[in-house]
Amino acid sequence: MKQSIVHIALVVRDYDEAIRFYVDKLRFELIEDTYQAEQDKRWVVVSPPGSQGVTLLLAKASKPEQEPFIGNQAGGRVFLFLNTDDFWRDYNRMVSEGIHFVREPKEQDYGTVAVFEDLYGNRWDLLQLKSDHPMSAR
Repeated sequence: MKQSIVHIALVVRDYDEAIRFYVDKLRFELIEDTYQAEQDKRWVVVSPPGSQGVTLLLAKASKPEQEPFIGNQAGGRVFLFLNTDDFWRDYNRMVSEGIHFVREPKEQDYGTVAVFEDLYGNRWDLLQLKSDHPMSAR
């Protein structure tokens, strides 16, 4: 049996502002942006550059009960982990783009890490795993 997680839904306030953040600031690739008339919504998928793994489905809150989760999908914990092949290149570029880091870079046993917030306040780890880490080759 072979299975994989394909998308993670990220609740957003507005499709276009979310696309601008992920594509323009984080430099993700816009994989798909398709209007679905029968549900009056868009199917918006973004992915980190060069990634062949899980993608983010930018899902606009469509009900009042979904709105409190915009920016709080993990209750204030780090929600997503963005691994890079060059931590300092990406960290410095993100800082120059005005991305807010809530924890400064730190060397850990597993690699280099810093915590940033997306445009809504969801927390992310930017990390570069050490070459001997089990997930570094993925």
